[in-house]
Amino acid sequence: MQLFQNSIANGILEFAALAGGIYLASLAFLFSVGFFMMWLNSRHPERRIQSRSADHRMVDDVKSSLGQLAVTSLCLAVGLYAQYRGWTVTPFELSWWSAPVFFVVSLILHDTWFYWGHRILHTKPFYRFHKPHHMNITPTVWSNDAGSTVDTLFAHSYYALVLFVVPMPAVVFLAHRIFDQVSAMVGHAGFEHFAAPSARNPWPLLCTLYHDQHHQHFVYNYANYFSFWDRLCGTIHPTYDDKVKGFEQVYAAHKAGGVGEAVAGASTKD
Repeated sequence: MQLFQNSIANGILEFAALAGGIYLASLAFLFSVGFFMMWLNSRHPERRIQSRSADHRMVDDVKSSLGQLAVTSLCLAVGLYAQYRGWTVTPFELSWWSAPVFFVVSLILHDTWFYWGHRILHTKPFYRFHKPHHMNITPTVWSNDAGSTVDTLFAHSYYALVLFVVPMPAVVFLAHRIFDQVSAMVGHAGFEHFAAPSARNPWPLLCTLYHDQHHQHFVYNYANYFSFWDRLCGTIHPTYDDKVKGFEQVYAAHKAGGVGEAVAGASTKD
């Protein structure tokens, strides 16, 4: 009996240490990416997506993010600890082919999970849980993790569950999470730095404008990494592709010294 109790105590300590380590790493990514994007934005004011500013909400968003990153860290810790204990499907050996294959597979699965969960959060019974995240019509780089615990679980319970059904190596699992954190913060940055032909039809990749339009209009652009679900379901904003082109023109005009005219063409005021 004593051995059993000691085993449980050791397991709890191991899990707590894992979750704590993930949380500290998450905070490091939050502030590293956040301050870098603020610096990058300050160097390119012509790339601001909306004319209004949400800087007054930054402190509130950071405070909320500190709590919600703890929830996300617990989700990751559940998945990793379960795999470590052998409770999940046996992961593939990490190799030159398994890493990129499972990374892409996980992105596609999570994008599907996110899209449909996000659609549910926008229904009347669930929107009250998502509303805190939408307090910012004009998001900033600090807005991504700000919200309610239910909202966070809709998006990130994926990390607690996916290793039970997908034999993904732990390193790939963590790489996906890092990519998710960085790309989502960029998606809330409020400035468009990644507009390119690959971010518009017929390509499925996204740029910052994509999620920014979701905050502006609420009922468009629900996906996380790719546009194919929104395109398939008719929920992509009708001006998205044209406005991506507009920001491509902003880049070209800025290099040529004619920023003003291009910025007017790229404005997201519909």
